[in-house]
Order: sequence, then structure tokens, then C-alpha cells
Amino acid sequence: MTTVLAPRAALGVIIPSTNTVVEDEYYRFRADGVSFHAGRILIRNAALDSDTAFEAFLADLRTQIARAVESVLTCEPDHLIMGMSAETFWGGVDGNAEFERWIGELSGLPVTTGAAACHAALSALGVRRIGVVTPYQPIADEQVRAFFTELGYDVRAVHGMRCDSATSIAAATPDEVRAAFAAVDGPGVEALVQAGTNLPVIGVADRLERELGKPVIPINAATLWHAYRTIGVTDRIEGAGRLLSTL
Repeated sequence: MTTVLAPRAALGVIIPSTNTVVEDEYYRFRADGVSFHAGRILIRNAALDSDTAFEAFLADLRTQIARAVESVLTCEPDHLIMGMSAETFWGGVDGNAEFERWIGELSGLPVTTGAAACHAALSALGVRRIGVVTPYQPIADEQVRAFFTELGYDVRAVHGMRCDSATSIAAATPDEVRAAFAAVDGPGVEALVQAGTNLPVIGVADRLERELGKPVIPINAATLWHAYRTIGVTDRIEGAGRLLSTL
């Protein structure tokens, strides 16, 4: 549903209630004539300080996603973006495909997920050897590694920052983010990828790309790029890395 203020497209964005980064980063790189409308997934327990806590977090997430989708559909968006990432990597390639199918059936809309958007971005850039940064615990890092490995990527390293809660992810400093990327970079790495939508990365990544001379793909830039291109918005937007500025 286009509107007077957004004549090109209205995008529904499904976001955990603990997330304070997705909307901020999206609006910093909003294409003219496009609007974002959030459906928030109620998260009652934000603890992520162990593998067990992370699994409990995901279980709660799954029970609330359908309600968030139902809510955002009332504004009649044109496309749906999943502004959360762990669930989209869970279960590897088949898990993401099943998740996309489920959300598509719930919403009746085309869907952008973080996992699929990162794959599309890497494919567009023509790179295969990657390093990956996450805010996660080891159990989720292995899901991310498995997803990319199944697709044929050479995952040289995964660095999980092991943030202890869903809200504390957003408190990661630029220096901490840079250190995480440094931990997975190396001479054989062609691109750096970041999962975890509540990790504030786009600004750091844009600078890192210029310093390192290789692509850095923050998940929020990837989902925004994927959604824009899917709905036919081809604007080149500076400041979010080469995905949005050149592809």
C-alpha cells in the first residue's frame, strides 16, 4: 500500500521488542518515497548468557512472530522484512526456506530474511571465502556457520561476541565491533559478514570497507538492499557500504 508520504512502497518490518537498532539504521538509509512500519515481537526474557538461555529466547520468539505479522499487516505493506536474524539461520538452508514459506503463508507477501539477504549479497559480490561476526552464543554461531557452509561458502572464521542479553547487543561499541571483524579477517578472506540485527554495525562497516579494500556486509544493510531491489527501488545510497551504493 503506497501512501501520500511513501508513494513508492510501504515496508513491514518484523522486529523483536528488545531491538533498538534496526529502525534507526533503516531510517538513516531510507530511499525517498519508502516507509517502514514495525510489527514488534514481544520478548519477555531477554537473557542470552548461555546456550540454554539462547534456545529459550528463540522458543519465545517463535510464539510471538505470528502476532507481530498479524499486527503489521493491518497497515497493508507491500513487502515484509524480517528484522531479526537468528531464527532465519536456524536449521541451515532448509530451515531458512521453511521459515520463509511459513512467513509467506502468514502474510501473503514476499519476504526478505536476513539469511537469504546475506546469501544474495555475497552472490552479487561474487565472493566465496568469508569471515562472520555475530553477537551470539556458540550454539547460534554454529547455525550461522552451517547455513553458509551448506551453500558452498568457505567460512574461514566465526566470531561470536557472546552478548549476555538481547538488549545488551545494542550496547556494543564501535571499537568492540571493529575488534570482532579483525578477529575473522585474514589474507584469504574475501568478505566479512555480520549477523544479529541489534548489533550497530553499518557505520563501522562502511569505514572498514574502505580501510580493508574488501566487502563488509552488515545484516541490516543486506536486508534493506534485498528489500529495495525486490520492490524495484534501485537508488544508490551512500554511507552503508558498497551494497547500497553500487549494486
